[in-house]
Amino acid sequence: MSLQELMTGLQTKLDADPSKMAGITATYQFKMSGDGGGDYHVVITDGEARLNRGVADNPSITISMDAADFKDLVAGKIDAMSAFITRKLKIDGDISLAMRLHALLG
Repeated sequence: MSLQELMTGLQTKLDADPSKMAGITATYQFKMSGDGGGDYHVVITDGEARLNRGVADNPSITISMDAADFKDLVAGKIDAMSAFITRKLKIDGDISLAMRLHALLG
């Protein structure tokens, strides 16, 4: 699965239950390096999410990871906390938004 397909799948998950995003106003920047990587951002505004390709102007949080590791993370092959501890996952910005992202996609 390509990163584009994976990100489209994340958009579908977010669209499936807008109530999970109620009260959230944030921009999530995803910076995926390595083969098949790229930059995407998701703008969430109180129950609505918009996936965009590229770099956001002022993201609330930036999640950086190797594209292959990100695919494994989304597939449940690696745990977010262990990826963070082993520095496979880097977070810059509001860490509480990273915790909320897990709940949004669950």
